[in-house]
Parts: sequence; structure tokens; C-alpha cells
Amino acid sequence: MSDRRPRRAPERAPAPSRDPAPASELDYRALARFRRSLRGFLHFSEEAARAAGLTPGQHQLLLAIKGTDTGEAPTIGEVAEWLKLRHHSAVELVDRAAAAGLVERAQDPEDARCQRLVLTDRGERALARLTALHRDELRRFREETFDHLSRLG
Repeated sequence: MSDRRPRRAPERAPAPSRDPAPASELDYRALARFRRSLRGFLHFSEEAARAAGLTPGQHQLLLAIKGTDTGEAPTIGEVAEWLKLRHHSAVELVDRAAAAGLVERAQDPEDARCQRLVLTDRGERALARLTALHRDELRRFREETFDHLSRLG
């Protein structure tokens, strides 16, 4: 089964109260370069995950579990929201990651009906290696992106 996320309609920002200023040729070039840089970073991330023996979706799952904002192990529903997946797609991703020894389900101590997701030692090690690589790449990306975005009119 593919690890690709189903397409969902993007969340839309509220309509501006007035028409934006027309874009200049410089704006188009800056936006095009920014999108190229963004796609380059995403490609780097996917290839780094594969080189580490993970699918890109597994890497995103591990990061969503470890990087949760709440400070507690997330539920499948919370991970689904974080990754913009449908619940059943998140369940499949978690099932595959659990079978690979990357994550475990743990019963919530306060609500027996609820399961929390935690990384295994193997998942922790894989994520630590990938995070170090990504941190270095993000530093490069930050400089490149700042250059592109500073050219917007």
C-alpha cells in the first residue's frame, strides 16, 4: 500500500478586504525561486528518509509524535490532524510503523479507551539521525529562502 497522503482541499485564508497590488516580474521570479527551494527541501527530506530505511510518511509520523505541542504522547486522531490525513489513513500509517518497530501504542492512563503513540528506541534513533541532517539542511534553506523572499516587492 502506498504511503502517499490523500489530497484534501487546502484550508483557505479569509478573503482580503481589498484587491492585492499587482505582482511585478520580480515578484514572480522570487516566488518561483522560493517554490523551487521548497520543493528542493522536500525532495531532500524524502530522500534522507529513504536512505535511513524509512518511508517519508514514517519520518513525518515520527516527527509528529516527538514534536507534539502538548508535551504528551499524541493520539492517532491528533497525528492525523497534524499530518492532514484522514483517520483511517493515519491508522494504516501507524500500523505499518508499529510493524517496522518504530512506534508503539500505549493505553492512556486516564482514559482506557484512548491509545497514545510513543516512539520505540529504534524510532528514536532513526528520528535523531534524520533530525540532525534536516537541521543542517534547514540552515542552508533558511539563507536561500531569505534571499528569495527579501526580493518580493
